[in-house]
Amino acid sequence: MRDKVLSGIDIGSSKITTLITAMKEDRLPHVIGVSTVESKGIRKGQVVDIEEAIQAISPSLEAAERMAGSSISNAFITIGGSHIASQNSHGIVAVADPDKEITASDVSRVIDAAKAVSIPSTRQIIHVLPRGFIVDGQDGIADPVGMTGVRLEVDLHLITGSTTAIKNIEKCVQELGVAIQGIVFGGFASAFTVLSDTEKELGVVLIDIGGGTTDIAILVEGALAYSSVIPIGAKNITRDLASGLRISLESAEKIKLSLSQQPATPALPVDEYKSKTKAEDEMDVSSLNLPEDLKKVSRKTLVEGIMKPRLNEIFTMVGMEIKKSGFGGMTPSGLVLTGGGAETIGIVEAARRNLAMPVRIGIPSNVTGLVDEILSPGYAASVGLIHYGAKHMPSNTPSVLGKIGAKMPGKGILGKIFETFKSFLP
Repeated sequence: MRDKVLSGIDIGSSKITTLITAMKEDRLPHVIGVSTVESKGIRKGQVVDIEEAIQAISPSLEAAERMAGSSISNAFITIGGSHIASQNSHGIVAVADPDKEITASDVSRVIDAAKAVSIPSTRQIIHVLPRGFIVDGQDGIADPVGMTGVRLEVDLHLITGSTTAIKNIEKCVQELGVAIQGIVFGGFASAFTVLSDTEKELGVVLIDIGGGTTDIAILVEGALAYSSVIPIGAKNITRDLASGLRISLESAEKIKLSLSQQPATPALPVDEYKSKTKAEDEMDVSSLNLPEDLKKVSRKTLVEGIMKPRLNEIFTMVGMEIKKSGFGGMTPSGLVLTGGGAETIGIVEAARRNLAMPVRIGIPSNVTGLVDEILSPGYAASVGLIHYGAKHMPSNTPSVLGKIGAKMPGKGILGKIFETFKSFLP
């Protein structure tokens, strides 16, 4: 039997990653193609220039297809941006079966009842996620089908987004001849691969820090209970460094990465920085060959003076979102940081200091194959997208001919010949 091929395109503000995986018998995704390129035409998670965005997604897609040795016709994609919002709703129905046995149609009826909330015409629902079912007053039921009861209730988590933003991101992918199998909120995708079952069950706050935005997903009793996006990300730290040191954004990014990759420099408390001599505090950046000809910078100035205030601001905003959610006291597992921004120096200390919760860095797991470059927090949403796809994938995957057809241009003589040929196929 041929392995099912699953693809995911993570469209972010700083990078675009395409992952192509083959689903093995053990249901573990096996990466056969991966490519990351710099993002263009996307700001704070939203498309601001369709042409530029298409030109950025295209090379990522082609490089991953070359590596995998096959073209992809459909993919799951991520969505982010501060237009993402969530709400919880409740639905109640009477069980239809005279024998009082709950069927799948009762479940879909109660979900429809809970979904009937007023949403502005400019917004659309991205995810409908049942948090738990209640049968005749007994709560905490994950799947009520086959149980006996008179009254069925559901608690539902709805994630909504701006119709315009969703349509724009869909257009960018569809223009490249790829059908969209599903759109997934980035923070929800990351939760599939970086959180343990225990953390989800006890209650946990997942913070995915991307380039332009920070996704927040709060899980309580194994289900998503609150989702939101803050329009600040790791690029803001880079901009602060650029303006503080009076250098270009590219140089600031190099210094930030070099600072975060040095294992010998944990973020020290302020008084320990004071006790360090000037020579110890200086960081040599001459090897980065910066165009500004910068040779040495003060580590204390960078970490304490420039980066710390921005990290404090991010976690203050995260704290406000946790408070707004009303689930603050229900997350004993604490905070899991992921996304490219989670590799910033001193971020764990900043999160602990501002939120007074246990903190750890989340790294993608349960994936095999070409994983050398993707086992880092920056690829959590990409890998999570595949895990989400594996769970929600329809059983009827298109045939190989369908794949070729999807990638063929519909215009011109070649397209017409192919369309005629396709009409003779069963």
